[in-house]
Amino acid sequence: MQKFILTFFTILAFKVSAFSQRDSLIGQKTDSLSNWYAGQEIPKQKFKPATFIAPAVLIGYGFAAVYDKGALKQLDLSTKAELQEDHPLFAAHVDDYIQFAPAAAVYALNLSGIKGKHNLFDASMLYATSAAIMGVSTHFVKQGVGRERPNNNGENSFPSGHTASAFMAAEFLHQEYKDVNPWIGYAGYFVATATGALRMYNNKHWFSDVVAGAGFGIASTKISYLIYPYIKSLFTPKQQSNFTLMPFYGQGTKGLMLSGRF
Repeated sequence: MQKFILTFFTILAFKVSAFSQRDSLIGQKTDSLSNWYAGQEIPKQKFKPATFIAPAVLIGYGFAAVYDKGALKQLDLSTKAELQEDHPLFAAHVDDYIQFAPAAAVYALNLSGIKGKHNLFDASMLYATSAAIMGVSTHFVKQGVGRERPNNNGENSFPSGHTASAFMAAEFLHQEYKDVNPWIGYAGYFVATATGALRMYNNKHWFSDVVAGAGFGIASTKISYLIYPYIKSLFTPKQQSNFTLMPFYGQGTKGLMLSGRF
């Protein structure tokens, strides 16, 4: 009977929903699907201003070029003229797809057995958080600035949304695999740079649109990695313990039984 009670409460301690399964009573992490979903607690990162220098410079350059009447504006105009002169009929829309390639690589690597920094659920939530930050920020900046596209097809040129999406995904790949193999992250940035170049070749964006888009994308992912641990902690049920002390009698033995729900 005593063994039965011990076994019963041990099983009860493990029996939680697939959305909130935690470590076992002996402190070992489970390998079940529910653990994939909930995962371990993500350590909160300290804000380091230095990590935002590069995206801040990129975004700052973009804003400066938008309102500049001198050298920065001339660089936008000369870059467009050069690309259109060399490739006047260029019309490849692969940039609509390769912007997502670095993010797709995270899932491909995980499924192939090369694990990144987080499990797939947390990685997906980090990517979604990054996308939300990037989408909202670029949308309002596009509406606020109202810059005309180089092909005169709209007044939402600044910043480049495709480039922002590509660099957001590249930074996501970098964050997940920089400790596994830094070259994986660099490959993502190469694809993101190609996306930005194609936006200019297709005459959809100015050079400064692309530069700023890269900054918005990188910053969005960096911010998501800072705030996601706090967001997750809000929606992760706290482990609760309810103990009951009751008389016990069995097999000629008397005493008190402490039972608990974990």
